[in-house]
Amino acid sequence: MPISAIWNWQLKDWPEFRYDCAKMEALEAEFLRQSGIFIGSFRHVGDEDKQQLCIELISNEAINTSEIEGEMLNRDSLQSSIRRNFGLSTDHRRVRPAEQGIAQMMVELYRQFDAPLSEELLFHWHKLIVNGRRDLKDVGCYRTDEYPMQVVSGPIHSPRVHFEAPPSAIIPDEMRRFVRWFQRTAPTGDSPLPILTRAGIAHLYFVCIHPFEDGNGRIGRAIAEKAISEGLGHATLLALSQTINRGRKTYYEMLEASNRCNKITEWLGYFARTVIEAQSGAQNLVDFIIAKTKFYDRFRGQLNERQEKVIARMMREGPDGFKGGLSAEKYISITGTSRATATRDLQALAEKKALIRTGNLKSTRYHLQIVAHE
Repeated sequence: MPISAIWNWQLKDWPEFRYDCAKMEALEAEFLRQSGIFIGSFRHVGDEDKQQLCIELISNEAINTSEIEGEMLNRDSLQSSIRRNFGLSTDHRRVRPAEQGIAQMMVELYRQFDAPLSEELLFHWHKLIVNGRRDLKDVGCYRTDEYPMQVVSGPIHSPRVHFEAPPSAIIPDEMRRFVRWFQRTAPTGDSPLPILTRAGIAHLYFVCIHPFEDGNGRIGRAIAEKAISEGLGHATLLALSQTINRGRKTYYEMLEASNRCNKITEWLGYFARTVIEAQSGAQNLVDFIIAKTKFYDRFRGQLNERQEKVIARMMREGPDGFKGGLSAEKYISITGTSRATATRDLQALAEKKALIRTGNLKSTRYHLQIVAHE
């Protein structure tokens, strides 16, 4: 490695991260404000919907945290495995090891958020997220390869090194220090930190050590969510990985910009804003579920079987609905009815104000008309 390429873990002040506390105060306050709103909204959700909300948000996080690392999961299989881990009824479908593993980790993270962070817990998580992998040498333990662990891009003959992690020989010492720091900065620790500050540092600190052969990003994001839950004193439901995945390029750019020095105000600001955006995503889903309940109350007994089937299918798409809206062709595809019947059904739904109609002729589309707050 060139002498000029100095990484943060090589500096004398590692891991004494420095940042401007004043610049975090407003973000920490906004996070707590939104958390209170979410808790208030969540109380208005029925028990069955609460259960489904947990499954939906946990599965979204599992899918997105894996997708960030290039691994694609099957949503139906994943949700089946999550339901099984919650002790709920399932369709008994066969689930791949990858989906079984991440489902178990995410459910444990939700249900046992206050379990002390330890090396044993991290090893357990690693086994779960690489479940079924046969290409890894070190599973459920720190990496031992003597070659440098690098994040690179570009052609083989001229690669660009975005980051080089500490050598495997010092990983056990680095991780023992990390775990001690995490315990010390907890709400009940000797040096408690504000919630977003602690979560942001924990994520960056962990991924800079990069202790595992693979899966560091997924575990790093899990640690951040654990820190947030510990700070709030209850399991949190966030769309954190989903939000990071939407802005994945910025996420990697911010990590790269923060791995050569230990001044991390910019990183913490980015991370805090991402968490707050993730809060809004979770809040939108809660609002949608409340609105869905009101919708069904309003139109109970007024829809025929075809209309009920289509509405249920649209509801499964969540707050964003069908991309581009519901077309007559889509209605026919879902119900198997004729075009004339589909046209009458859709007109009736629009007249009842169950759907909003936009466009004309072949461009006509329909969208759910639901209101979260009245």
